[in-house]
Order: sequence, then structure tokens, then C-alpha cells
Amino acid sequence: MDTWTIQKLLNWVTEYLTGKGIESPRLSAELLLSHTVGLTRIELYTQFDRPVPPEQLDTLRDLVKRAGQNEPIAYLVGRTEFYSLQINVTPDCMVPRPETELLVERAIEFLRTRRTSTQYVCDLCTGSGCIAVAIANNFSDSRIIATDVCDAALAVAAGNVKKHQLSDRINLLCGDLFDPVISGLDVNEFDLIVSNPPYVSTAEYEILDKNVKDYEPKKALFAGVNGLDIYCRVIEKAGQFLKPDGALMLEIGYAQGRAVKELLKENGEFGEIKIEKDFHNNDRIVSASKIST
Repeated sequence: MDTWTIQKLLNWVTEYLTGKGIESPRLSAELLLSHTVGLTRIELYTQFDRPVPPEQLDTLRDLVKRAGQNEPIAYLVGRTEFYSLQINVTPDCMVPRPETELLVERAIEFLRTRRTSTQYVCDLCTGSGCIAVAIANNFSDSRIIATDVCDAALAVAAGNVKKHQLSDRINLLCGDLFDPVISGLDVNEFDLIVSNPPYVSTAEYEILDKNVKDYEPKKALFAGVNGLDIYCRVIEKAGQFLKPDGALMLEIGYAQGRAVKELLKENGEFGEIKIEKDFHNNDRIVSASKIST
């Protein structure tokens, strides 16, 4: 009977996932195998000849089968990398995307331009907490309130906050957008409000990739017929929670730049509205400064 070594398994899983049309099959194979045998991806390559015992083979076989059915790798292994941090995820929250790192980068850059020491940030629709954790980890003078309407998602976020030892700087509140901020916070004006809210329209939802539509929570994706429902509600109230020189930064869908910019203009409380594209040249971030009165 052949011995299944790490090298053989890496090659077999990569070939299997390639045949199933799974994106980044080699990386997916590395992540699944690393998770199964308890090694880092680098360690896999330093222990190529290590045999894998039958019980781990059974575990791997099940994971590979599920991956071949388009179940997200991040859910299968329970974590993903975001802004160079390990972030825990479950099907109760969306898998953080590389595109969202641009929002974090711009947020940190903005906070570093401020003259006061402690900066207060509000992260709406926090999900796994990846944005709040990344900002707090990279800007030590930040104090962050992160809200989400989903208890289960907040439980994931709480785990990530604890994992990265940020409990003293991130406060998680359960509720709809700004609602828990009103009743549960002694700081009602923020230097910065950030959000990666649901923004998928009805038409877009119907044609989402299988690994998104079938596995990620609809509540974290869908935002009405035109995908703008949450933006309307955030923009309507954001000015009430920002300092006079504060800023609002939103992740947007690839075709929503003009519409969200118009919502901000119509609101009348924001100026210096900017749309920034991601590395795929799609509209991705809208930022706006509160107009001082």
C-alpha cells in the first residue's frame, strides 16, 4: 500500500481542485493540508516526505470534497489572512476580501494625519471584525466602536479582538448601524466612520459565484433592489456622529461610485468626496469629509 506523504497529497489535492475549477488550487491545497496536519505552509515544503496518518487522511478527504463543491476554503479551515493578520471566520460572517484592505489602508492614513492623540473610530457592519482589528493593530492611538446587527457575527469578531489582544481598544456593540451607539456609548462623535456594508443588488445577487451565494450569509451581502439601501441609511445619520473635521469612508460595489457620491452630495453635510479604484481598476472606496459649520 502506498504511503501518502505531504508532497503526494499536495500534488493530488492541487490536481483535484484544478479539475473542479476551484480558484487558486495550489494555495487552496496548501491551506487545507496545513490545517489538517497542523503545519504552516512553509513547513509543508520542509517536510515533503512526512507520511500522513490515516485519521488525518480521512479529515483531508472530507475537506477536499467540500472544497470541490465550492465551499469557501476560509470556512473549511476557520480562518483567513487579512492585512497580514490571521482572522477567524465562520459562515456567520463574510470572508474578508483583499479589496477591503484598501479601506483599512486609507483609514490608517487618515488617522495618522490627525493632531490629537486618541482617535475615535466607528466601524459599522463589522462582521468578523477584520476592519476594526486591522486598524487598531496598526494605529495604537485608536479607540474603536464596532457594531453589527448579527449576534453570531459579533461572537466571531469578539474572538478576533481577543486573539489579537485588542480588547482594551475595541468595543463591540450589537444593533442596527448607529442604534447601539446612541444608547451604549459615552463618546458620540467620531474622528472616522468606516463601513463595508452589504451592497449587492437584486440582479447581482442572482448571478453571484456559487461559493459566495451558497455559503456566505445573505444578510451580509444583499442591500435591496439597487444595492444602496444601507448606504442611504448610513449617510443619513453619519453627520450626527462625526466631529466637525471627521470623515466617512465606505467600501462600495464596482458600479456604485456615482450613485453613492450623489447620495453624499444630496445629504449636504459632506465635502471633498473622493472615489478610489482598487487593484482591478473598479470603484472601491468612497471617502468624504464632514463640512465644518
